[in-house]
Formats: sequence, C-alpha cells, structure tokens
Amino acid sequence: MTKNTAIPTRNKDFQQARQARKDEFYTSLSDIELELRHYTSHFEGKVVYCNCDDPRASNFFRYFSENFEKLGLKKLITTCYQSQDAEHFGQNDSDKAVYLEYTGNNNRDSIPSDQENGIKQLVEDGDFRSDESVALLKQADIVVTNPPFSLFKEYVAQLVEYEKKFIIIGNMNAVTYTNIFPLIKNSQIWYGPSIRSGDREFRVPDDYPLMAAGSRVDEYGNKYVRVKGIRWFTNLDYPSRHVDLNLQKTYSPDANPKYANFDAIEVSKTKDIPLDYDGPMGVPITFLDKFNPDQFEILGSSKALSRPMSQIAEKGTFQQGGPRFYLPNGDGTYRRMYERIIIRKKHS
Repeated sequence: MTKNTAIPTRNKDFQQARQARKDEFYTSLSDIELELRHYTSHFEGKVVYCNCDDPRASNFFRYFSENFEKLGLKKLITTCYQSQDAEHFGQNDSDKAVYLEYTGNNNRDSIPSDQENGIKQLVEDGDFRSDESVALLKQADIVVTNPPFSLFKEYVAQLVEYEKKFIIIGNMNAVTYTNIFPLIKNSQIWYGPSIRSGDREFRVPDDYPLMAAGSRVDEYGNKYVRVKGIRWFTNLDYPSRHVDLNLQKTYSPDANPKYANFDAIEVSKTKDIPLDYDGPMGVPITFLDKFNPDQFEILGSSKALSRPMSQIAEKGTFQQGGPRFYLPNGDGTYRRMYERIIIRKKHS
C-alpha cells in the first residue's frame, strides 16, 4: 500500500477514512471481474502492474494470476506499500514492502505454486512514487489497481506522465479535481462500464473504525464498509462507450432555463437532454456514465466557465461560494446549482 496524505473529500465515508488516517480499501473479486471482462482484448502480450497490491492479499493479483494464460499476459508485477510504522498500513506482519514478478503458471495447475509466486522484499517502502516502484512502472503496459483515495490526483498524474494505460477505481467526484477534469474533457480518461449507481462494499483493515451505515463484520471477523459514488476510471476503450444515448424530450424554456452567469441551458437529468437543442447544455456529472464521445463533446465545467455572480447581481440575492452556475428564481434572487458539466451535441 501507499503512504497516506489526508485531504478533505465530499463523501462521509472518505471523511471517516481521513479522520482515521486510513484510506486502505480492498476491492472485491466480483467487482474486479465485472469490470475487467470488458477489456480482455487489451491484455494479450502485455505487462500488467498492480502497484498498490500486496500479492498475499490482493484480489487484483488473484484475478490476473488465475487468468494469466487466458488473457495471454506477458508478465504480472505487483508491489505494495508497507509503512515502517507497524500500526499504519498492511494486513501482514512483515515490516518490509514486497513485490512479485509473475510470468505464468508453468505447472499448468489452476493455482500458481509458492515457487511461482516468488515474493521478494523491496529496498524502499513500496510507495508508488519511490524509485523502485517507478522503475517497475516503466516496464508496464497497463496499470490496474485501487489506489489510495486521498492520493488519487497525484496517482493519476503519474500515470499520465509515464503515458500508461490504466484501469483504476476511485470516487466519481474526482472528475471535479482541477487536474482530472481536463483529462475527462480531452478524452484522456473516462468512466469504466460496470458501476453506474449505488454503492460498493470494500474490505478494510482490522483496526479500521466501523462508524458508517452499511458497515459489517463477517463470520471470520473481517470488516467491510459500503462506499457511495464509486467508479472505475480508465483510458482503455470498450464497445458500450460508443452507444448513443436515446433522447426523448424536446427543449422547453420552462424546463430548461438559461443560467444567469453563463450562456447555456440547465438540464437537471441526463435522460432529459433535449433532442432538438444544439447549443451548450449544463448537465450533472452523472452524465459521464452515459457519455458517448461520438454523440457529445464536453466544453467545460461550471467551475471553469461560470462568471462571478458579484458581477451580475446584488449581494444578498444569491448564495455565495465557489464557482457555480446560478438560475434566476424570478423574484430577483438566484438559485445556486450543483456542479455542472457543459456539453454540446456533435450531431442532431
């Protein structure tokens, strides 16, 4: 696992993680299988790197080692972070970070042998930013893992810097980060297909405090929490990404009013995007679940495009805050909107 640097997030589950100084969430094998089945054609002859994964506990390692021959992988590399603080991270008792380079099940058994799973110790602590981890990253074609939520921005920046293909899991609100949204806008990163709503269950370390609703302990004493707003992020293409959204509604000035501080109409639900409107439209960030880059283009976000309301309206007529769009209420006051993405149809 990787060093934790706590930063504020919008989700209370992540707030809890921050307060507990932990963001170690173990992805379930079923969630991994549901997502990775969409990318099987991408893996043949490739080196896969799981750089936040203890091979003794990671379901990412389990998935790729068990499907190594089926996917036609060239090599599987995993590394994990191990804090020198024994009370910090890691499920195992070792105070050393470890790594593994796996080149297949030469015995043709269904389960790789211990010899084939030759786990070795790293000299450094296994942090994804360490020289050792970066050297392994340079070998990789595709990175697949669950990175520390609190370091998501820095983690993605490293993948972009080294021009890696990736499939990683994180919080959907990451699209609003200043260094992530431009990647979304320029089609350098997009949501994966398997999670579109609801929450997901993650196993957490034994000393993780279970305070959120939906947490549980199984019969073996393993702890789990359910986390809202989870999405896969990737830059690998898949067929369903190019299916047109079926538009049914028509434009209505009452249902689709114009913003006070940007020249675009409001569309409060993705399913209500008007089929007969070709100008800029503001939609919720959940639009990205249905985003077909052949059908729509992304022009920007309310964070970047909105004019300050102080230039438009008198103080006291609108709720103050960071950059957002506002809608007129009709009585001289204005309603502050949630974060919006501005889109436009590519064809009518």
